Amino acid sequence: MPWNPQGGGQGPWGQGPSGGGGGPQPPDIEEMLRRGQEKFKKFAPSGFGAGRGLFLIIFAAVALWMASGFYEVGPKELGVEMVFGKMKSTQPPGLNYNWPRPIGLTLKPQVTSINQINVGFRDASSSRRGQGTRNVPEESLMLTGDENIIDIQFTVFWKIDTRLPAEGGSKDNLEGVRNFLFNIRNPELTVKNAAESAMREVIGKDKFEFARTKGRVQIALETKKVIQEILDRYGAGIEVTDVQIANVNPPAAVIDAFRDVQVARADMERKVNEADAYRNEVVEQAQGEAAQIVLKAEAYKKEKTEIATGEAARFLSVYKQYNLEKDITKRRLYLDTMKEVLGNMDKILIDNSKGGSGVVPYLPLDEMSRGGAAGSKTGGKKR
Repeated sequence: MPWNPQGGGQGPWGQGPSGGGGGPQPPDIEEMLRRGQEKFKKFAPSGFGAGRGLFLIIFAAVALWMASGFYEVGPKELGVEMVFGKMKSTQPPGLNYNWPRPIGLTLKPQVTSINQINVGFRDASSSRRGQGTRNVPEESLMLTGDENIIDIQFTVFWKIDTRLPAEGGSKDNLEGVRNFLFNIRNPELTVKNAAESAMREVIGKDKFEFARTKGRVQIALETKKVIQEILDRYGAGIEVTDVQIANVNPPAAVIDAFRDVQVARADMERKVNEADAYRNEVVEQAQGEAAQIVLKAEAYKKEKTEIATGEAARFLSVYKQYNLEKDITKRRLYLDTMKEVLGNMDKILIDNSKGGSGVVPYLPLDEMSRGGAAGSKTGGKKR
């Protein structure tokens, strides 16, 4: 379709061909601006140059600019209002207003969210396989106090510091937010570097076996304290809430040899325990026998002491009676002695009085009573 059906040899911009080349000509910028101004005047009320129309346009632009200052703060966020680059105030969750750009700027950090940083490993979400974890040896391999290498993996949980001074925070609960926004550029990298440095410092003071077995809780608490001290020196505005140790193992290159050592150590401990048990058994048995002998000796001593005490008391009592009635006491002692001597002997009585035959018949009533009792028992059995 020709640009000029009537001919004339003009191009699309109202100019004729130049130089006989027949090529396209550059556009006329001034003509384009003039046509644009004429079209804009048609749409502007009472023309673009009228004062009322200009005022309405400026007013609408200012109103739209001011309306752009409304913003919404989420439930986990804190609205930090800045005016001319200076922090002015903070706003709670909800709909708020601040001067729009370029005068004002509103930042909305998440002050209640708990963030976590993994040191020595990466989660499954960052792994292409989608499951398990990926070890990072350059972060996890550390040197212990007894010059052994240990592979330790742990997680640090942190959030923006909003603690009050009574809780160990800064001068006010906004200084931590201010430090977090303006003092550090990459919070996650800062926390990870501080955590790795703190763990290496703590592990370097402890022995390998202590760190691998019963010292996990103590190491985690001490590491948390050191990380917080480092971040406070940086003025990072970050509060470390917890440190959890995931794995503490020897390096993968020597894990088999380490397991062999552990098996040998377990066998050694088992042998030692068996020897201790045998020793305890023998010692306790010997102690029991010794205690039994001591108790028997003490009982014998007490028995002899009591007998001697009784004999002495008896002798004293007899001696006392003897002093009071010597004849009666002598006779009683004589009778008691004769009873003891002649009690179990066969007895024959001889009467040397006048007219006597010499031998006196003796009727042993006690023996007869004992014999009769024995015969009744025998007869009872026969029946």
